[in-house]
Amino acid sequence: MAETILIREAEWDDRNDLVRLLCELVSGEPDFRPDASRLEFGIQRMLDAPETRTIFVAQELGRIVGMCAGQLLLSTAEGGCVLLVEDFIVEESFRGRGIGRRLMEAVEAWGTTRGAKRFQLLTDRNNKTALRFYRNLGWRRTQLTYLFRYPD
Repeated sequence: MAETILIREAEWDDRNDLVRLLCELVSGEPDFRPDASRLEFGIQRMLDAPETRTIFVAQELGRIVGMCAGQLLLSTAEGGCVLLVEDFIVEESFRGRGIGRRLMEAVEAWGTTRGAKRFQLLTDRNNKTALRFYRNLGWRRTQLTYLFRYPD
């Protein structure tokens, strides 16, 4: 069924659907608070730098049903760029159709063509479904712990 899904790079006109998906994504994360105006600003910044940032969408019959973003970061450890994959979501009713795999493949291919030496992402350590999905795609856990704080 995934063959009816178009995977393409996002455009500014997709922003309402992207905000909707991001609100769904972060609503289940205790570390983040959904704020549509901040999300829209972030989407604009992502789309304004296509040489180092991208968002891919999965579209069926004109409806955006999934997304996955990626951006290049410089890694001194790798001696070059790495691809940070984030904002990855497929609407629940569309899961299990290969859409997530295709979105991830698109973002990884984008990073590869730009010389990314490693792919990395963050996910909730208690999200067993996501962890299994990533493991099936060849991703592995690390010993690193992600920390963050907001500036004063």
